[in-house]
Amino acid sequence: MQTQRQIQELLAAAGVSPNRTLGQHFLVDLNLMRLLVDAAQIGPRDVVLEVGTGTGSLTEALAQQAGHVVTVELDPTLAGIAQSQLADAETVQIIKADVLSGKGTINPLVTEAVKQARARLGRIGPIGPMGPIGPIEEPRILLVSNLPYDVASSVMINLVKGPVTADAMFVTVQREVAERMAARPGNRDYGTLSIFLQATGQIEMLRRLKPSVFWPPPGVDSAMVRYVRDEGKSRRIRDMDLFGSVVSLFLGHRRKMLRACLKQAPPELGGRDLWQKIFAQHEIDPTRRPEELAPEQYVDLADSCYRLLRSG
Repeated sequence: MQTQRQIQELLAAAGVSPNRTLGQHFLVDLNLMRLLVDAAQIGPRDVVLEVGTGTGSLTEALAQQAGHVVTVELDPTLAGIAQSQLADAETVQIIKADVLSGKGTINPLVTEAVKQARARLGRIGPIGPMGPIGPIEEPRILLVSNLPYDVASSVMINLVKGPVTADAMFVTVQREVAERMAARPGNRDYGTLSIFLQATGQIEMLRRLKPSVFWPPPGVDSAMVRYVRDEGKSRRIRDMDLFGSVVSLFLGHRRKMLRACLKQAPPELGGRDLWQKIFAQHEIDPTRRPEELAPEQYVDLADSCYRLLRSG
């Protein structure tokens, strides 16, 4: 891990300074960085995804524990610095690209790298004194990152939806994003991010972070947050794409009545009659506002929609 002075010297040697428009605020409190890594409880069969490599400070700590680290950096100069700093780290793969592509989905280069790393580690069972022992378990995929603020929500939603899903996420994010992650129905911060994360797992705020723990300091507070996927919850969602469409339909008009939102429903989500049946089945008053429904109620709505559409 690198101190603030070391990061400053690396940037100065490259003739660059932090690009605030790209969210380049480096976490320089090494105790907090250790807290983030320790919270993730990374093991030698885990695949870790890091978004925002920077100069490779956190990446170095991740590589000491993970089976493989896929780290993504948009800025080519920073990616070059990190590549030099991590030249001896055989388990680190640096992808010089935007983590998002197309319609806000995870870049296929990143998705494929994570899949390949998981497949490779998946062929190796738990290691004992005499070598591999016991049944081969599928490696975990962990997001451990000081997330750039402008991509944080999209990255986390995509890692819930798939095609590659994270078993857990340990991130530093803007405090506003952290509050959206944990917000409950009726709260002004409650929205799509809240619903996706809470419908599939558990959220815990680990630490609030002042601007002074970053360099350069951002103009807002941040937070360190843990998300752990709950397979029991996640399995209740029969079709993640359909679930996303249902959430978007209603949360896109969060202050309208539920029944008014149906005027914007695409044909693939069915018509008014189908939704009247769904509301009645779950005893949901169609005059309620979308922001009042709990995540599990959105799961119920989407699953009923799925069944009724398939039944014709």
